[in-house]
Amino acid sequence: MEAPDDRSGNQEIQTTNNFFSRVKFSLLKTASRVYFTPVGFEGCPEPALLRAADRAAQFAGDDFAHAAPERGGGAPGVQLTCDVKPGENEVPSEDALILQLHLAKGHEKFTEMLKSQQQIIVDLQQKLAEQQHVLVSQQQEILEQQRKMYEQMDLIKVQYGMLFDTVKQMSFQSLQEDIQNYFESHLHGLQNQVRNHLQKSYSVHKVEVDAKVINVGEALLDCGLCESDEFCNFQKTPSQCEKCTLCPAGFFQMAECSANSDRICQDRDECTESPSICGERIKCLNTPGGFRCLGIAEKDAALGMCGEEYFFNKEMQECQACLKCEDGMVAVPCSTVSDTICSAASENKLSESWAANIVLPSAKSGVSQVYSGLNLKIKGKLPCDILSTEESSLVFRQHGLLWTDLNFAVKHNCRNFLQLSLKLNGSEEDHELSGVRIEQPEGKYFQSTSLSSAAEVEPSQTLSVYLRSPNQFCNQSKDLNIYDLNTPLSLFWLSHDTGAVALSAQMSTAMHYQTNYRPTFKIISVSDPYMLSLSHDGRAIKFTETGVVKFVFHQALYSMGHTCVREGFSLISYINRNGTNRELMNVFKSGVNYRDTSISASGATKVDAGDLVSFEILSPAQCNVRYFGDSSGISMFSLIWIPSAVSSAISATVSVTGLPTGAVRNKLLDFTQVSSNEKQIQLVSSGQLAQKYFIFTEKGVASIAFNLKLIHSCNVLKVTLNQLTMDHMQPTAVAQQIGGQMPEGSIWTSVSLRASFEVHNGTLVSVSLDCVRGRINQITHEHGTSISILWISS
Repeated sequence: MEAPDDRSGNQEIQTTNNFFSRVKFSLLKTASRVYFTPVGFEGCPEPALLRAADRAAQFAGDDFAHAAPERGGGAPGVQLTCDVKPGENEVPSEDALILQLHLAKGHEKFTEMLKSQQQIIVDLQQKLAEQQHVLVSQQQEILEQQRKMYEQMDLIKVQYGMLFDTVKQMSFQSLQEDIQNYFESHLHGLQNQVRNHLQKSYSVHKVEVDAKVINVGEALLDCGLCESDEFCNFQKTPSQCEKCTLCPAGFFQMAECSANSDRICQDRDECTESPSICGERIKCLNTPGGFRCLGIAEKDAALGMCGEEYFFNKEMQECQACLKCEDGMVAVPCSTVSDTICSAASENKLSESWAANIVLPSAKSGVSQVYSGLNLKIKGKLPCDILSTEESSLVFRQHGLLWTDLNFAVKHNCRNFLQLSLKLNGSEEDHELSGVRIEQPEGKYFQSTSLSSAAEVEPSQTLSVYLRSPNQFCNQSKDLNIYDLNTPLSLFWLSHDTGAVALSAQMSTAMHYQTNYRPTFKIISVSDPYMLSLSHDGRAIKFTETGVVKFVFHQALYSMGHTCVREGFSLISYINRNGTNRELMNVFKSGVNYRDTSISASGATKVDAGDLVSFEILSPAQCNVRYFGDSSGISMFSLIWIPSAVSSAISATVSVTGLPTGAVRNKLLDFTQVSSNEKQIQLVSSGQLAQKYFIFTEKGVASIAFNLKLIHSCNVLKVTLNQLTMDHMQPTAVAQQIGGQMPEGSIWTSVSLRASFEVHNGTLVSVSLDCVRGRINQITHEHGTSISILWISS
């Protein structure tokens, strides 16, 4: 036999040594017993490799030796075992252990994240349950709304059926068909809307509704005990007691109000009940609460075509039934063009008056410069519900119509003139309601003027008295003094419930000089243009209905000529009735030469439907006058129209007999009434107070305008409005005005007094004169001296 090849044996030994070197390096990091699979082998090792166990043990050393036989161990060496499955005896490295630790920590974090996600899922489930509950509630509301809509449709069908039955009774077949088609089309449209709404309602996502949720609403169908004039409304959630519906005007009751149902009202068919209500040839159309006469002009309907207990509603252009007041509390009765106004003890007043003093602001306040203007301080005497006072303005608290009067007397030495104005502030800029000019006098004496205005006011608006001079050299000094009059500022306020209407107009500017002048108006504001309007030429105010008016006219002018001073100006107001002009009032104003001045007139009178009120200014033939009309408020016209049901007015002139002359000291004037008698105001005709006092028979507010034209040499002439009541036997002064010395070269002069105050049943008023250091020569009784008194129910 040939000897074995040594090279092959050496190679085998070298391979075995390298293998066990790698095994040793790995086994030093593992436990005493290692399971491994040699690299490059599959399954169990060959028996030939096991014969090299001793040599492998030498490389491994004692670290891998087993226990001595005497200790119960086996022979020294490395014990190799083999698992049944190949590829599962890999030796784990250091990187594998670190990876295993990282995996363990990642597993913990993953577990924590899972727990947090589970909590979020629980919260979401809870919110979902709440949303499902809300959705259930919404579906309940939708079902309830559907039920209400079906009930309303049933009610509409019943009402339409009743209406069709009444329409069938009409003799106009064509009108019946038109109305029926109209109602059928609207009913069809309503049904389509309900059908669309129901389809949208049922498209909501379906939710499992718990039976307990539905049972919650069943216990709410009980209102408890309701009052006698209430019923239980089951259509609301929860059910509640509500007031029974009152049948409006033009409807009649079909079913009485019960504990569980409201009162049912049915429209009254005036066309069927009164076939000739519109005439024989005019078609009648029934409307809710009234009727309409087709083809009737508005002016004809406004003159009483609607008949008794009906009025013409100009907004709806149809006749409407007059309102029926509970317990007969009627403030303003129904008229041909206005509805009834009811009143109650708890309601606000229809009118209210108020008065105050005015003074110049002190020089220390820093607002005493007359150039460029200042607000006079207002000091109210008594508190008032409709307004409050600030230092230099009035702040209104309620809506309504306002009339303001101001008696003013001043001594000044300013060049050109002073302008006194009433300002209403409620917008971005102040708006001057009206104004008068106080011209520069020839000497230093007191000059007086009266200022009035009407306006529609709102809460938070303010009213102030404004004094200014166009000359920068005119400032407060010892030459500027205001006479301390008795409550020079007075006003009355009207509620909108009275039906009153306010108008403001502006005069146009006359570009050339002239003598006689008829102003042309331009309306700035009117609260009801149907009641008040301009004539076709713009020179008069036209009235649509009978009533009482309170008006004021201010005109600014500039005059040249000595005849202006000697003869002066006359402002005449006319009332045109049925095409005939009648002089209503004549006011005189002393003239000036090369001066800016103004003329003013205020009064009250009764007007009928269709009446016109116009004005004319007369001046001497040799007097050149230019008239101004601008937006400064200096040339303005204001008016308040009040229904006759809550107001009345009378006018009078001084009596031709018993006129005071000479040294007059607190002399009462005698009057002659020129207007018709009124129930609420009367001139005393017998007894000690005859012809001197006017008596009021009902409680309310009085507004008086007095104009006096005279010749005198008094240093100061005082005109006082006195009031006498049953509680005070001595008369008390309500208002006062003064007149200074007569202008040099003038024949006549004038003084005007205006005031508003509260009166009661039995209140007496009179006018007295007082001449200080001088005498009264003559008082005119024909033109220029008159008194007008307005009474308004409170």
